[in-house]
Amino acid sequence: MEPRTHLAIHPDWVGEVVELAEGECRARLATRPEMAADDRGLVHGGFTFGLADYAVMMAVNHPNVVLGAAEVRFTAPVRVGEVMEARARVVEAGGKRRKVRVEIEAAGRRVLEGTLTAFVLDRHVLEGG
Repeated sequence: MEPRTHLAIHPDWVGEVVELAEGECRARLATRPEMAADDRGLVHGGFTFGLADYAVMMAVNHPNVVLGAAEVRFTAPVRVGEVMEARARVVEAGGKRRKVRVEIEAAGRRVLEGTLTAFVLDRHVLEGG
């Protein structure tokens, strides 16, 4: 299956698709020194969440998908140099709304889990109206 959304995403910052199927995505992000929140190498949670968001958008895989809500838990820290892997799966679809379950692991431990709600719009969100 080919990606249909978020085509300009840079894999160094948000991740890259490893596997894509109808309603599912597996994406990976190698963490970098520039992602550190401190001098001990703690990766800022925004990068972890960014990978989750990207995997969810790709699981929906519609050109006009946008994130509407998120309920996530950060369950362990990520260190610079670790590779995070996200698995996202659409668990509910009705009308424009898609609920997507996402889990991220790094170095053999779960670092994030949650459900994100995405919406498939009739046109690009920046087209207004």
